[in-house]
Amino acid sequence: MTTVPSYRLLASETDFIVVDKAPGVHFHSQDGSAGLVAQLEADLKLKLYPVHRLDTMTSGLLLLARSSAAAARFTAMFSQHQVQKYYLALAGGKPKKKQGWVIGDMAKSRRGMYKLLRTTDNPAITQFFSQSVAEGLRLYLLKPLSGKTHQLRVALNSIGVPILGDTLYGATATVAERGYLHAYGLEFVWNGRLCQFLCPPIVGEQFLNAAVTAQIQSWDKPWSLPWPQSKSPER
Repeated sequence: MTTVPSYRLLASETDFIVVDKAPGVHFHSQDGSAGLVAQLEADLKLKLYPVHRLDTMTSGLLLLARSSAAAARFTAMFSQHQVQKYYLALAGGKPKKKQGWVIGDMAKSRRGMYKLLRTTDNPAITQFFSQSVAEGLRLYLLKPLSGKTHQLRVALNSIGVPILGDTLYGATATVAERGYLHAYGLEFVWNGRLCQFLCPPIVGEQFLNAAVTAQIQSWDKPWSLPWPQSKSPER
């Protein structure tokens, strides 16, 4: 059995690095094992400053600052929605809608879960497209407009299609060897330069089948797609 590295270094800039995190890798150190950030610092001999994070099951693009000053700037950019993020997910079943918005406040539920509420005082907002890639299986391209914990996992669960392999939100463990959520794209402007990073998934049998790969290739410029717009997005 081939061991998958915990990350791939994709870009090393003056103020930040970008890595491709493997699925199943903890972001923070826990249970006596080094998390991704600690491993990166040890391998690269750098002090790094996280500015966003990925759940353990989620693979893909992760941005880390090289200084506290850069981290402060990135944190402000994330909070002001100046960093656009794009994700891929696979889910079985028939969704309540195939594209559009998922919007609502989020609250803690049981067993570490979160739930979507009908109120919108401080909503989690997600735009998405989807495409059928096999009988009973759809690929989703998601664009979160906020950064809530478990936001995308809750969003898909709320339309009746928990992410493949996401047992916390009701997916069956026996049909997937990983949680099928992947951070696919990042776009932002840094010091006047447009930065665009794209990273298709490389781990997961379902992500690598021909129909899924072809659909991902058709979404190779997610920042240029006609994303669903609505003045009052429905849940």
